[in-house]
Amino acid sequence: MNPKIRSQLLRRETLLKFDVDPTGETLFVDVQTLIIAGWAGREQSEIDAHIKELEEIGVSPPSTTPLFYRVAADLLTSKRKLQFVGPDTSGEVEVVLIGTEQGTIVTVGSDHTDRLAETFSVALSKQACVKPVSERCWWLSDVIKHWDQLRITSSITTDQGSVVYQSGNLDSLLPPRDLLEKFGAQQPELPSGFAMYCGTLPVIDGVRPADVFSFKLEDPILKRSLEHSYQIDVLHVVS
Repeated sequence: MNPKIRSQLLRRETLLKFDVDPTGETLFVDVQTLIIAGWAGREQSEIDAHIKELEEIGVSPPSTTPLFYRVAADLLTSKRKLQFVGPDTSGEVEVVLIGTEQGTIVTVGSDHTDRLAETFSVALSKQACVKPVSERCWWLSDVIKHWDQLRITSSITTDQGSVVYQSGNLDSLLPPRDLLEKFGAQQPELPSGFAMYCGTLPVIDGVRPADVFSFKLEDPILKRSLEHSYQIDVLHVVS
């Protein structure tokens, strides 16, 4: 094989691949900066509810809201079988913004978190787990005008069956313009190579682990959705 072609193929393998809906175009993105926006609710009552929810599992309240946690960019993955150390991890659905050379795309992901580590360091708990994300996406410019009507949901599967875990419209979370302004951006766009998880919703019946975590971003105006799921393989803790 031509060395130049081989180099290009190897380089492509290190990039994240996204398929744009509905055009079908394919984007390869070199994500160099990954940010998790925590405590990104629009209303203080919603933020307080999430703080209380996490306090129940031993997590200290944040110093300010929102907070932007920097984690390793290579944690981002679209794989569907994932391994985590110990039984105390769980997912949470979030919209994900990713900057590309052509503009900012929108997809959906899970901020999978180590809940045991979260009781003593939220930043470490974010870094401890890979971050699943859908391979399909939309252009932010296509949905930003009806952003509040977009809806995210998640469900979990255990040996007791599948149940809805989270559900709600994005009108309870900071919109891209406000969130990115608080991050320091001058416009609702991310630089190429940046990715940001944009906050989550309270869970139904408490934070808990699962065997499979499934999540979806729905657009009722353009009548389309993005979906993803992953199987959770627990690696036993040894000492």
